Amino acid sequence: MRQAAMSDRRRLSSVQLAACAAWTLSGNDIGTMITAAPRLYPHMWSWDTAFISIGLAHLNVDRAVQELETLLAAQWRNGMLPHIVFSEGGGYFPGPERWGAAELNSDAPDAPRTSGICQPPVHAIALRRIVDIARAQSDVDSAERLLREGWPRLYRWHEWLVRHRDPLGSGMLAIVHGWESGMDNSPRWDIPYAAVVPGDLPPYVRLDRGLVAADAERPSDAEYDRYLWLIEEMRKVRYDADAVVRTSSFLVGDVFVTALFALASEVLATLGEESGQPAWQVKQLRGWARRSRAAVAKSYDPATGLARDRDLRGDRWLSTRTIAGFAPLLCGGLDADVENTMLEVLCGPDWAGHPALFAAVPPSVSPNDPGFRPREYWRGPVWPVIAWLFGWAFEQRGWTTQADRLRGECLRLVADGTFAEYYHPLTGEPLGSKQQSWTATVVLDWLHTA
Repeated sequence: MRQAAMSDRRRLSSVQLAACAAWTLSGNDIGTMITAAPRLYPHMWSWDTAFISIGLAHLNVDRAVQELETLLAAQWRNGMLPHIVFSEGGGYFPGPERWGAAELNSDAPDAPRTSGICQPPVHAIALRRIVDIARAQSDVDSAERLLREGWPRLYRWHEWLVRHRDPLGSGMLAIVHGWESGMDNSPRWDIPYAAVVPGDLPPYVRLDRGLVAADAERPSDAEYDRYLWLIEEMRKVRYDADAVVRTSSFLVGDVFVTALFALASEVLATLGEESGQPAWQVKQLRGWARRSRAAVAKSYDPATGLARDRDLRGDRWLSTRTIAGFAPLLCGGLDADVENTMLEVLCGPDWAGHPALFAAVPPSVSPNDPGFRPREYWRGPVWPVIAWLFGWAFEQRGWTTQADRLRGECLRLVADGTFAEYYHPLTGEPLGSKQQSWTATVVLDWLHTA
């Protein structure tokens, strides 16, 4: 029996929950963008924005289109989509001055200011959802314009990833900072981060401390020193994409990002066919997807039953057991029997089916793992947005029973309407930032597709 912790918290009806989600988005809207969260993240994050635009489409297709267009307008001239697009306000560290992207690299836009790294390429999935929602609502004008005009920008984004983040030409995309994975302090990165030795750092003051309930829910100061040192290394080579890959102390083939790239490339190819984009570019996207899907399959470890990241600096596999290990379920590529076994494990007692969980949603680290830390960011908590990704991919692959169960359990988890950044997997307690935009928007999408 699942424990009844937090059973006394409020549980909103579907209508109330949808209204609260819409109110959250309205409260985080500063006109030029919908910020990721009102206090902790007062700017635009790349993959957050993709999910935010999906939920917005259920409320106002034009506003959803505007949000994705705002992100695409900040694309670097070389094709990279930056991981942060800064608003005019401050309140976040490291801010645009610490990055210095526009000052150091002519490909970075002068306005709006941006960071100098990227995040997972989920934007084609957002474009797919916006177009589908708009068509279902017979409100297609702005969505079809976004498809025509945004598609070439997303193609260039995927092309940039292939050109600059596949250093071995194997299809496995590399990241040069844990922030690029979206899973900032995941135990996936402990070994490669241990090899990052910070030099003299300019002084800094963290602004995230005090904005969440407890410091234990955030990365440590030692982790932040490494994060900032990697930025200093990039600044030294003026954010030149190839030089960053050659010189960064941190270079890891990210199996989860690679799986998302394979999935998104297939989605973008289909959208290209629908909108009359050049056939050779559509063919190229499918080729990139095929190669990355094969790289994800090659990373499978029979000993753990999960996929692995590759530490390219240390020339070794990283066999940490996290939610990222189920990456092949997003994009395919494994033999059917292996894939079915992996799906059973994800739904089984080590993960979503663990008897102590508040809701049957896979946490970022298994409760049975010795390193499980249920309150600490990517080291144990449940992230609704990751559940949405798996659920959406499952629907595309025909696993509707598993997708429906994920949706239902996640809606139970978030039923108090706090829309937390992440949740305690054993008690359901909302953790991290509250009124998080991407949590509110995936809830809206679930409610409209239930």
